[in-house]
Amino acid sequence: MTTLSIIVPVFFNEESLPLLYEKLEQVSRQMNNVCFEYVFVDDGSKDNSYKVLLDISKSDKRVKIVKLSRNFGSFVACFAGLTYAKGDCALIMAADLQDPPELIPELFSKWQQGSEVVFAVKQKREESSMNIFFSSIFHRIFRLIALGNAPKHGFDFVLIGRKVIDVLVKSGEKNSSIMGQIIWAGFKTDQISYTKKARLHGKSRWKFWTKIKYFIDSIMAFSYFPIRMASFLGIGIALIGFIFAVYAVYRRIFFGVNVPGFTLLLVVILLTSGAQMILLGIIGEYIWRALDEARKRPIFIVDELINND
Repeated sequence: MTTLSIIVPVFFNEESLPLLYEKLEQVSRQMNNVCFEYVFVDDGSKDNSYKVLLDISKSDKRVKIVKLSRNFGSFVACFAGLTYAKGDCALIMAADLQDPPELIPELFSKWQQGSEVVFAVKQKREESSMNIFFSSIFHRIFRLIALGNAPKHGFDFVLIGRKVIDVLVKSGEKNSSIMGQIIWAGFKTDQISYTKKARLHGKSRWKFWTKIKYFIDSIMAFSYFPIRMASFLGIGIALIGFIFAVYAVYRRIFFGVNVPGFTLLLVVILLTSGAQMILLGIIGEYIWRALDEARKRPIFIVDELINND
């Protein structure tokens, strides 16, 4: 019998977990020819999420809990879940019920038809206009300079086969996007569209700086554009400086006139200094990532495992 692992990163989701489990159980009863495995990853929650999960696991041995030692981030939590998943395929979904479990049979069916990756693409979103706007901008930039075959509206809800799971777990890449890695792997894909529901319980834990880090990680991990842009910017500034120097020497030799412009010189110095700091920042981002990989620290640290063979 085929085993489907449901990977759920958990972070301050104590209110939604019982209802999520109930909905997943309803789906599992509909798909009685499939063996379900639930892998909940407690990503350093400070509420009662872990206690709620423990209560659920006592009555259902299919519920596996991976408790991390601290908050490592949702994508690392997904990676931890995939590491302990035993299924022939795995579904990654949020714990806040914004991703409807009712779509699981359709996603699973498309995987059975031969697609190693099945995206649930967010066609509509019941969220604030500002969130929708910035999300749209991010996905456009990501498709333009990183992975052009990424779904237009992005995805968080996805089913992947064992081949993809093994690639992700083996890579162990840090400071990256697991969703980007799924696309990068290049396996056959399919997709369905859905409406991402409004959050019923709690509030989003994706803070402003978390989103900024996600944006930088996504671009740096899958595109050479930033470092190439830095090179072209440096060449452009050097070329402009050279042209201005030739012009100043020409005026001095042939007309005996010094090129005036203290203000212009000040502006040029400030612009070039700013450009240099930007270039150093871009280079520093790459160096930091290389250092983080070289240190060989674990991507996540497990505090406790429940119902793990």
